[in-house]
Amino acid sequence: MTTDHISPAGSIAASSPAGEWLLAHGVAPADFNSYGARRGHHEVMMRGTFANIRLHNALAGREGPFTVHLPDGEPATIFDAAMRYAAEKVALIVIAGKEYGSGSSRDWAAKGPRLLGVRAVIAESFERIHRSNLVGMGILPLQFLPGESAASLGLTGREAYTIALPAEGPSPRSRVAVLAHADDGSTRRFEAIVRLDGPIELGYYLQGGILPAVLRRLARESATA
Repeated sequence: MTTDHISPAGSIAASSPAGEWLLAHGVAPADFNSYGARRGHHEVMMRGTFANIRLHNALAGREGPFTVHLPDGEPATIFDAAMRYAAEKVALIVIAGKEYGSGSSRDWAAKGPRLLGVRAVIAESFERIHRSNLVGMGILPLQFLPGESAASLGLTGREAYTIALPAEGPSPRSRVAVLAHADDGSTRRFEAIVRLDGPIELGYYLQGGILPAVLRRLARESATA
């Protein structure tokens, strides 16, 4: 999955979550313009995240910005499903293959998932810059062990996942246990590598990303000034 699949791009369809939001706020379709023209507007851009028509979501079994809400299996757009999960206070993860985040569309490829409620990505490998951007947004990158993948572990994405992080937080490049709880009551355990590649990234992640870290630092400096 590339950043071009993740980041909003191209024209805005009236039937899309972003188009519906614009219509509800009095914007005529002729004035929708494109995601690129509205890249500073989070309400539009978060609705366009994972909305690429060539994105293939294994849960939905089709191309486009679709998934299913679990455990009921009801089809939904990725945005609508994410908002239901947010109301249910369910954090989200992405399970992906090799070189997750390759591509050129970077600006919303980490911001959009964070706004949708994604808190971790488990992939076979990561594109270098995108992995760093995920950390900067407070999203934990986890890497399958060499030779392992969602397919080899028998993961479908319909499981409920528990990432067993230490109470004091993970260590860079350490291994953590991930538990995948299936509907039939069975649990599959596997290990993943914490792709926080140094103490600076660990610090950003523990504070929820770069922006919260900077705001806390400014608050401390202001308090001592």
